Amino acid sequence: MWLRTQCDISFDVAIPTQFILMLRPRSGANQWIAKESYTLWPNVPVFEYTDNYGNLCQRLIAQPGEFTIQTHAAIHTSPLIDTAPGAPFDEVQSLPDSVLTYLLPSRYCESDRFIELAQDIVYGLTPGYDQVSALNDWIRANINFNPYSPHFQLSAVEVNLAGEGVCRDMAHLGIALCRAICIPARMVVGYLYGLQPMDFHAWFEAYVGGRWYAFDPTQAEPRGGRVIVAYGHDASDVAIFTQFGPALYPTYMAVSVELLENPPT
Repeated sequence: MWLRTQCDISFDVAIPTQFILMLRPRSGANQWIAKESYTLWPNVPVFEYTDNYGNLCQRLIAQPGEFTIQTHAAIHTSPLIDTAPGAPFDEVQSLPDSVLTYLLPSRYCESDRFIELAQDIVYGLTPGYDQVSALNDWIRANINFNPYSPHFQLSAVEVNLAGEGVCRDMAHLGIALCRAICIPARMVVGYLYGLQPMDFHAWFEAYVGGRWYAFDPTQAEPRGGRVIVAYGHDASDVAIFTQFGPALYPTYMAVSVELLENPPT
């Protein structure tokens, strides 16, 4: 399927402010970026680099006044999401070096605090994909997905106590539960076609059967139509914008995902 994504963000900048942005999706095994535009107003010099997770990041200094970022992309992605019931658990000693890091506790995913709970949830299940699926189902049944949650920047422990959260919070809990039973898991941020209310979206991936599989506890069924922008250990690695200096919040932000009937020309 072909999708068109758009993001508009505006800030009211008081002093020259250093930003790191993470708004450009990249082509990969499951998505092809056919067309893209990235507009800054007013225009400022930008330096782009690839971080340790392979994400495309842009460094810039915004000058005082209104500062606006607008991105468009036409992307080919799958209408389905890969599933693999029965896919086996990967022994830790056999994991690729690049995957080992996703077994460790991180700032928002205190996996060492969830060992007993995770073991209880997956008791009697075949190690691997079926365990992750059970953890994902448990989150959906026990944590309320509330896009308007008043809670802010919850860790896995905090969202489990609160009993509700936004997509990012539920992904943190899924990651922590997976790591607690020695299954590597990572955060994913991007777009989901048909998401309501529309916004950037977060889910998680788990490494079983020799590859990564996506899981999304906010959705009742596996859904495709996803556009990946960034990967990381947790939300601290995948912020779509980070500024250095006085705290800045967008004065305006809008996200849209449209289905294209034909490939872009």
